[in-house]
Amino acid sequence: MEGPSFRSSSTKDGPRWLAARRDSGVDGESDPGQDIKTHFRVCRFILETGVKLGMRSVPVATACVLYHRFFERVSLREYEPFLVAMSCVYLAGKVEEQHIRTRDIINVSHRYFNSGSSPLECDKVFWDLRDSVVQCELLILRQLNFYFSFEHPHKYLLHYLSSVKSLVNRHAWSRTPVAETSWALLRDCHHGDMCIRHTPKHIAIATLYLALNSYGMELPVGEKEWWQVLCKDMTIADINAVISDLLRLYDMESKCI
Repeated sequence: MEGPSFRSSSTKDGPRWLAARRDSGVDGESDPGQDIKTHFRVCRFILETGVKLGMRSVPVATACVLYHRFFERVSLREYEPFLVAMSCVYLAGKVEEQHIRTRDIINVSHRYFNSGSSPLECDKVFWDLRDSVVQCELLILRQLNFYFSFEHPHKYLLHYLSSVKSLVNRHAWSRTPVAETSWALLRDCHHGDMCIRHTPKHIAIATLYLALNSYGMELPVGEKEWWQVLCKDMTIADINAVISDLLRLYDMESKCI
């Protein structure tokens, strides 16, 4: 499905910080390795921007999924990824009923790349960028065939944590940040497209499994493993696949700094 190329239109009239992001390695011929790094950086931008905008975890996750779903269908060479990310944040706010004003998204994004700077003036540059965000939102909807209702791992992890907590000593549980670590791991999964390649249940189980193992917390042994009781179609291979993808993202983080 064709649409306007926001890459070219954002150069002439857009703010310098957005043009600078465009020129930082996403032009030219396709390079899968470079593309993965770009997506990692852009998703980190979405996650940090979401925090600064006071968005809840699920809307931020929706923004990341929208971003990955969009670039699953189009080339990174055709569209400005950071502009797409801003539109995904805007759209996710609507989808999850936590509406965020475009002005706030633009100003927080501006501050993200220009620490300590003043908010943008409401001049032609601002209004052109606002129009681009809105137009890009429509393009995203068209590319996704107006399907934007996603199932996230968050509700499953909340249920699994409650179930596992009831199986261990409450004092040991209170001394060990298993829950906090699991949520942090789940959040990090959205830096890459693993959040759309694995099912929500499998991601939730794998992040909890990794958190428990990281602190050496053992659960009572029964006829089945605890994760098989909570998710019948889960296998140890599924767990290892999710964890492997997550560890690759952490390795990617060191290369993107």
